[in-house]
Amino acid sequence: MKNLSIFLFALTMMSSQAQQTVSYNDENQKLEGIVAVPEKKIANGNAVLLLPAWMGIDNNAKENAAELAKLGYLTFVADIYGVDKRPTNPSEAGKLAGFYKKNIKEYQKRIQLALNELIKQGANPDKIAVIGYCFGGTGAIEAARTNMNVRGVVSFHGGLGRDASRTIEPIKTKILILHGADDFYVPETEIKAFQDEMRTAKADWQMVYYANSVHAFTHKDAGNDNSKGAAYNEKAAMRSWEAMKVFFEEIFR
Repeated sequence: MKNLSIFLFALTMMSSQAQQTVSYNDENQKLEGIVAVPEKKIANGNAVLLLPAWMGIDNNAKENAAELAKLGYLTFVADIYGVDKRPTNPSEAGKLAGFYKKNIKEYQKRIQLALNELIKQGANPDKIAVIGYCFGGTGAIEAARTNMNVRGVVSFHGGLGRDASRTIEPIKTKILILHGADDFYVPETEIKAFQDEMRTAKADWQMVYYANSVHAFTHKDAGNDNSKGAAYNEKAAMRSWEAMKVFFEEIFR
């Protein structure tokens, strides 16, 4: 029993060392992200900015940051809302995410601030990818739309919409969209508008559909009832993760 306690304590210490809280600010708003430092970093300082789903820095974001660190990527989980604005339920999360979707420049600003923090943690500023989940997937696409200095972006079941009044600028960043084939939260009109936007922007983009998958298919805590619109799909989660890894191999050459 004593040996087990020592082992569990050691695991806890390893976890705390691997993921550390980082405080930063947007003017008077205090933000608090998480950095996941790999034991052995990939050469050239390759790094990943992770934008969490609408509930903010949740277990899914932390687990994926840990997995990215295992692959050797220095990873930073962004705080979009602020330390005193953590949603406690879907209703609060919906209002917060809705604010940043409507006030897109504020969302873009928070993403750029997180990128700056990732660089401060040791990332090569020219070797960064952005990935995001759901609301965070929308943010990853915004990083591409505004041509932030990132090699590529990956959106896991993210929203694809944009204000039609916005001018479509050429996109230099490579884009990978990983999408549930049965995700009715993203209508066909939105998908078509996004694809037309990518063509107009002359972007280098890919879009992969996963069968029998709806919104939040990578989230283990989303349940398995597709009729609710958000559900975990183990096969799609694994396939999309592998697709991201292949994409990284390309953009980080």
